[in-house]
Amino acid sequence: MTTDLPCGTVTVRLIRSFEHRNIKHIVFQNVDLTQTAETFMRCIDNDLKTRQGIAPPFRTYKYDTFKILHQAHGSKTSDPVINTDHDELIMSPDTTLQDSGVKNETELSYFKMDDYKTYKQNPNLKW
Repeated sequence: MTTDLPCGTVTVRLIRSFEHRNIKHIVFQNVDLTQTAETFMRCIDNDLKTRQGIAPPFRTYKYDTFKILHQAHGSKTSDPVINTDHDELIMSPDTTLQDSGVKNETELSYFKMDDYKTYKQNPNLKW
């Protein structure tokens, strides 16, 4: 008898700057949804070190927070960077992806919490 772990394709939006809309999308396939958010963060951080096509500012930035941006067949936010409502979608590092609501074809935002709080207080874009 084999046990198949729940896996899925997860798109991660690296948000380097909210105000300047510096965003890079990365697709991860066969993501184990039973791993904790913290474990997945470490996997992403390690992947960024060697992945082709990632600019140095995105590679070296210290991301620390996941927030569910979008589920497959769901509605999207009108904010071009991140939905500043529904902070309940911010994931706890010690909770599994699956228990946080991540499933196949989920899109996650990965950012620094301090930057998010600053942007939430004054959500203006700079050019």
